[in-house]
Amino acid sequence: MDGGRAAAGGAYPSPVAAPPHPAALSNTPVDASSFIHTPFYCEENIYMLCKELIRIGVADPMGTDLYVVFISNEEKKVPLWHQKASNSDEGFICWDYHVICAQVKAKRNKGEVLDLVWDLDSDLPFPSPFSQYVSDAIQPLAFGDSIYRRLFRVVHAPLFLQSFASDRSHMKNPAGNWIQLPPKYDPIMAADGTTNNLNEYIAMSVEDVADLESVVNDVYSNKHGVVVNETILPRFFARLPGSHP
Repeated sequence: MDGGRAAAGGAYPSPVAAPPHPAALSNTPVDASSFIHTPFYCEENIYMLCKELIRIGVADPMGTDLYVVFISNEEKKVPLWHQKASNSDEGFICWDYHVICAQVKAKRNKGEVLDLVWDLDSDLPFPSPFSQYVSDAIQPLAFGDSIYRRLFRVVHAPLFLQSFASDRSHMKNPAGNWIQLPPKYDPIMAADGTTNNLNEYIAMSVEDVADLESVVNDVYSNKHGVVVNETILPRFFARLPGSHP
């Protein structure tokens, strides 16, 4: 996310009524403070979070139950709620993009999807049940064709951890000075030596959205993932297995 392009308020569309959601799960004894977090570098924070979830055994040893989700749109105007960086009571903010991690659980209770969302920038429970995060943080909008409609690029974590790279140049102004201070560790480089491909994950349009059957299959082979809209998002994750070979 770009700290220079976030707004904490303004005349943005109102969400429709949210459905009820289950209580936050408590079987994951982790705290957000135990993860690396650099403000305004959500893509790197989630990269590091995935690696840590694997390391401590909360995720599958290969990270096959984890999915990195980039949230953006053509206008780079993404309304989200319950964001810590917001100054509003409801935690509203409009990012140019945001990144979260979804964990698809192997066990689902009587058809109820108990998948999780890990968002280090949210004030919701950490992690949050997927349905709670959608209803409270994403708050599907009534204006489906507005400039604020969110798109979601979903990348299977094993592919993301091999392919993602950022030289952090998007956080420098024309004079070469930092807009926001970078993480203290070295920039992330892809396994093939690529040094920067962040924009390939952020850039997305409605033309990139395919049918449900296609994206469910393609998410395991496309290194830049698949793009779904707000309507497909819950059904997409409901179709995924708890882990994938």
